[in-house]
Amino acid sequence: MTTSHLIIVVIATLGVLASSISAKEYIVGDESGWTLDFDYQTWAKDKVFFVGDTLVFNYASGAHTVVKVNGTGFQQCIVSPAIGTLTSGRDVVPLQTAGRKWYICGVGKHCESKNMKLVITVLPQTMVPAPSPMATSTSNKLATPTCYRFVAILFGSLLLLLV
Repeated sequence: MTTSHLIIVVIATLGVLASSISAKEYIVGDESGWTLDFDYQTWAKDKVFFVGDTLVFNYASGAHTVVKVNGTGFQQCIVSPAIGTLTSGRDVVPLQTAGRKWYICGVGKHCESKNMKLVITVLPQTMVPAPSPMATSTSNKLATPTCYRFVAILFGSLLLLLV
């Protein structure tokens, strides 16, 4: 009886752990959102994006857009109508494939003169990220490192065994 209870707890723990570290939601620009004169390259440089993660672009609807472009469109701030434009003000973009991803604002000269452009590299799910340096922004100070989540889940499972 105790062995079957232990197996159930271990399986449940692994399931919770896998779901807690498998996908992340990134709010582009954190508290600033998708806005004028923000350095999105600096924002993205210490983040590791994986297939399955999502980007959330928050902005005032009507003030900006999110346009997925190719590398040339990114460099020259050219909107390609074939790729599509998002306009909801809270655009959720699932990262479904590995590789470089480019996003710009298609309103006026927001891309070329107001720095509303983001480029990221998305890694396959099977890759393990290298350890990142400690974050210094206030938005990341409350984030719980994965190793601490694992310890908390493991400790909680052990407590269940005692009950």
